Amino acid sequence: MDGIPTKYDPLDLDAAALDLRITGMTCSVCAGRVEKVLSAVDGVARVTVNLATEKAHVESAEGTRLDPKILAKAVVDAGYGALFEAEPEKQSQILRAADRRELFLLVAAVIFTLPFIVQMMAMPSSLAFEFSPLVQLALASFVQFVPGYRFYRPAWRALQAGSANMDLLVVLGTSATWGLSTTLIWMDWPDIRPHSLYFEASASVITLVLVGKFLETKARRNTASAIKSLMALRPATARIRQHGVDRDIPLALLNKGDCLVTKPGERIAADAIVRDGVSHVDEALITGESAAVEKHTGDILIGGAINGEGLLLAEVTAIGQDSKLAQIIKLVETAQVNKAPIQKLVDRISGYFVPLIIVLAVLTMVGWLLVGASLEEALIHAATVLVIACPCALGLATPTAIMVGTGAAAKAGILIRDMDALQQARLINCVVFDKTGTLTQGAPEVIGTTATGVDETELIRLVAAAQQGSEHPLAKALIAHAQGLTLPGLKQFEAYPGRGIGATIDGRSLVIGSARLMGENTIDLSNLKDQAGQYTAAGHTLIWVGDRNRLEILGVIAVGDAVRSEASQAIKHLKAQGMEIVLLSGDNFDAVEKVAAQVGIERVFADVLPDEKANVIKKLKLQGFKVAMVGDGVNDAPALAFADLGVAMGSGTDVAMETAGVTLMRSDANLVVSAIDVSRATYRKIQQNLFWAFIYNVVAIPLAVTGVLSPVIAGAAMAMSSVSVVSNSLLLKGWREKGGHS
Repeated sequence: MDGIPTKYDPLDLDAAALDLRITGMTCSVCAGRVEKVLSAVDGVARVTVNLATEKAHVESAEGTRLDPKILAKAVVDAGYGALFEAEPEKQSQILRAADRRELFLLVAAVIFTLPFIVQMMAMPSSLAFEFSPLVQLALASFVQFVPGYRFYRPAWRALQAGSANMDLLVVLGTSATWGLSTTLIWMDWPDIRPHSLYFEASASVITLVLVGKFLETKARRNTASAIKSLMALRPATARIRQHGVDRDIPLALLNKGDCLVTKPGERIAADAIVRDGVSHVDEALITGESAAVEKHTGDILIGGAINGEGLLLAEVTAIGQDSKLAQIIKLVETAQVNKAPIQKLVDRISGYFVPLIIVLAVLTMVGWLLVGASLEEALIHAATVLVIACPCALGLATPTAIMVGTGAAAKAGILIRDMDALQQARLINCVVFDKTGTLTQGAPEVIGTTATGVDETELIRLVAAAQQGSEHPLAKALIAHAQGLTLPGLKQFEAYPGRGIGATIDGRSLVIGSARLMGENTIDLSNLKDQAGQYTAAGHTLIWVGDRNRLEILGVIAVGDAVRSEASQAIKHLKAQGMEIVLLSGDNFDAVEKVAAQVGIERVFADVLPDEKANVIKKLKLQGFKVAMVGDGVNDAPALAFADLGVAMGSGTDVAMETAGVTLMRSDANLVVSAIDVSRATYRKIQQNLFWAFIYNVVAIPLAVTGVLSPVIAGAAMAMSSVSVVSNSLLLKGWREKGGHS
């Protein structure tokens, strides 16, 4: 049980989904056992248990709520411990106490095993000596049943449940050698020869396995450093201004709408909008952006970022679980607790692994007896088989790589929602980009206007009035262009996705948007055709304005949006990897073609409606491509959902980010390259880990069966197999994003 108390202390409130920290698991068989017992609880629809994170995510069936008491009791009855993620302080205290206990037992095991090691090292020299049989019995018995007790309880629980785990292998192997030596003392006393005993094997194996588990735990917790770094960004207090007076309050007491005061060098306490002040803000640990971002009145602040040189007064917009930082942490945690498809296969293999090893150990003993070996020799070889075979490395191979990979990605501003997204990203060979806000700045401005029937000022006034309240980048550009004008009231409003809007203003029934929308309302565009042609030739987006009652065109507005400076570099990187690159937009063909030429894209789909975007993705998939769709708007959501991998720009809408499997925390096209790269790097690490875990068993088990290995060597090799897998995963921390950022 890893020293964790088995009693549970449930929360008072039930819920539709709960996260628990499971203590006492030693291998993937344990994780499977916990999944099984939690799945058997009434009302539970889905359970995911992750050995590396030591977490269980439990979801209820529709219309039911989970009872924490019942879930905790099921885990405890199975021989493990349950701590609720909603109780971080209590969880930390219990884990620290358990760590101290484990370290104490490990030190005790080392001290009581040390005499055996000294004895073995002295044997080849003139200083050779042997402890008496009774001293050896006392030393080995302490190690076997005090530090070693942590293996017996879960092994017994596994047997009661009709399953087998790593603890059972250790218990059977070490108990066999300890029992054999004890029996020899009893049978041959007082003529027993000390050198004919095997106590050093049982004690050394127990100690080596404990050392291995200790190192593994330390390394495994190190894989979660990205989450810890994000959590550390949450300040404990916030400074607010009320009635002209500043005061510090606990973060939990902060409310939306409060006036947040952030001095130079301080961490921003919550998501907010700047109301007064100018400064540069370091958002690197949240968005991965290495350069500080300048903030003015009206700009958004992300809680956890570090303020630069200026004093900022801001209005709090989100707190607690609604904050951007909390959402990022939750997204990364969800990705890390979920299992990759390949892990489910490994778990099934691990479920059969331990029983097969026990059968193989029995066959080994019988085989050695049949070829004339003594019972002692046959038993030692069988014990070696039990000790050498360890499913731990198999169980840790995938989740540790995922933890480090998703953590490294998060530090770079890449949030991977789930393991399906991770697995799909490595297979991508076609990347489809939306234009506005993805390859362009997403901050368009009015370039020119041409009016007919009304003057240009009135045209702008009518169009800006129709856009009031809209968050679309084009709407913001039109409203900004009308600054200083008195806007009339808006009476009726209709949205036509991908085409434009309809509105009633000053008695006029207007349609504002694409040429397609004008055609649907039988409005003739011919008298503005020449001017529109000049705008489109320059690559500008056209906004047509028509009166649908009079069936006449009122004017056309040209809007320009600069291409992102890094876009062409990102396209170049993707092409170098053999990717098919496509530009997909609802904008007019000339504007889309102009952007495509600037960034180096040859394949273009323009004037495409939102539902038609999904059809384009479908056609590409039918051509054999594994398609990633990159977008940032509501109009992109269907295509993001239909693509093999949806990639949402973090500056985009919540709908786009909810639909996508990957979210980029800053609008940098190079992050698309990095997202694919980190997914491939993580998957390569998974493959390496699984290879070494499998090859270890393929090589080691035959050596144990044939008697080449001793139990001590087997114990050391088994202990280090898990450590090596976790250490290999930690090498992913050296991954760096592509495209020039660090």
